[in-house]
Amino acid sequence: MQKKIRVGVVGVGRGQSFAQGASAAVGMELVALCDLWEEKLREVGQRYGVATYTDYERFLEHDMDAVVLANYFHQHAPFAIRALGAGKHVMSETASNATLAEGVALCRAVEQSGKTYMLAENYPYTAFNQEFRRLYRAGEIGQVLYAEGEYNHPMPPDDRLRISPGMKHWRAWLPSTYYCTHALAPLVYITDTWPTQVNSLSIACPPLEEETVRVADPGSVILCRMDNGAVFRIFGLLLPGHSNWYRLHGERGAMELLRGPGYFGSGQIRVWHEDWNLTPGQEAERVYTPDWPEHGDLARQAGHGGGDFWTCFHFANAIRTGEPPFLDVYRGVAMSSVGILAWKSALEEGRAFAVPDFRDEQSRQPYEGDHWSPWPEHAGPGQPPPSIRGFVQPSPKGQARAHQVWTELGYTAD
Repeated sequence: MQKKIRVGVVGVGRGQSFAQGASAAVGMELVALCDLWEEKLREVGQRYGVATYTDYERFLEHDMDAVVLANYFHQHAPFAIRALGAGKHVMSETASNATLAEGVALCRAVEQSGKTYMLAENYPYTAFNQEFRRLYRAGEIGQVLYAEGEYNHPMPPDDRLRISPGMKHWRAWLPSTYYCTHALAPLVYITDTWPTQVNSLSIACPPLEEETVRVADPGSVILCRMDNGAVFRIFGLLLPGHSNWYRLHGERGAMELLRGPGYFGSGQIRVWHEDWNLTPGQEAERVYTPDWPEHGDLARQAGHGGGDFWTCFHFANAIRTGEPPFLDVYRGVAMSSVGILAWKSALEEGRAFAVPDFRDEQSRQPYEGDHWSPWPEHAGPGQPPPSIRGFVQPSPKGQARAHQVWTELGYTAD
C-alpha cells in the first residue's frame, strides 16, 4: 500500500530487464528511459508508455526517485555520481567503477548524498547461492578456508560481434580480470568476507580471437586473500567450456554446485563432511535441489537464475527502509576494484596488490588520483594495454568478419 518508487533506467539494451523488473511486484514504477540509441529508445519507450531522453541531464530532471544504470560496463561511476548529486537513489550494473579514483569518488558521493546505492550483481541471488548463504550462516561448514567461483561464458564469434559493434567497444577491450563479480560476489555474499589482496595471471590465446576484433585476453585466474585469511580462486572469462560454478571448503565441511549441462550446472548442491567432523544427527553427504526461500514464483520468471528479480527486490527494500543493501557501495567498489588490481597483477606476472578498505577514508584516500585505465577513451601516457601481449591489432580476418556482421546490423562506424 506504500507509494511506488518511481524509477528511470539508463540503457535500452540490457536495461530492458530492469525496465521489466521495476514493477508493482516490488513496489516500483518505471517512468523514464534514457539512451543515445534513438530508434531503440523510441521503440522501448512506446512499449512501456514512458518518457524518453537522449540527454542524461534532462533525464535526471524527470520526476523520479531512483535511477538504474545499465549503460556501458566502464561508464557507470560518473553517471552514478551525477544521479546521486541530483538526489536519486542508484542501482548500477557491474562494475561499480572503472578506476580506483572513480571508486573513491563514488563512495564519497554516496556518503554525501545520504541516498541508497546498490550494485546490481545478480548471481548471488540464484536459488543455490541463497541456500549456500543459509547453510553457511547456520554453521554447516564452519568458517570458510578456501572457495572457488567461476564465470566462464564463451560465445560464437558472430554473436560476440553483434553485441559489441565498433573497434573500440568495451567488450573488445575488456581485460580478462575485470568481469570478476559474477564469480566473486556470490562467495562474498555467502561468507560475508572482504577481499584484502589479489594476485592474478592472464591467459593469452590468440587463435581464440582471430575471428573477432577482441584485443584483450580471453581468460584469467585471480587469487583473493580475504579478511578472515581465506583464499578465493576466481576463474573466467571466455575460454571454451561454459561454467557458472561455486565451491566452498570450511573448517567442518564443504559444499558445491554440482556441474552439469545447464547454464547453472545441474542446479543441485552437494554438502559433505568427513566422518570425524560429523555432529550428532548430521549426514555425511547430501545432494538436493534448493528453492528460493520466498517469492520463487516471481524469481522463476526473471533472468539470470532469478537474480534480475532479486536485485530490484532488494534495491526497493533498501530505499524503503533506509538500510543499506548487502551489495552496497563499499562491497560494489571493493569487488570491482579486485578486477582492476588483478589486471595490474597480471601485467606483472602475479605480483600481489593490496585492496584498500573503501569503507575507511584514510585507507582509500591514497587512490583518489589513480586514473589507471585500459579503455581507449582514456588513452594517454602510462596507459596499460588490454592484453599481456601488449596493444595487439585485430587480424585482417577478424576485421573483415566484424564489418560484415556490423553492416548487417546497420552499424557503419569504425
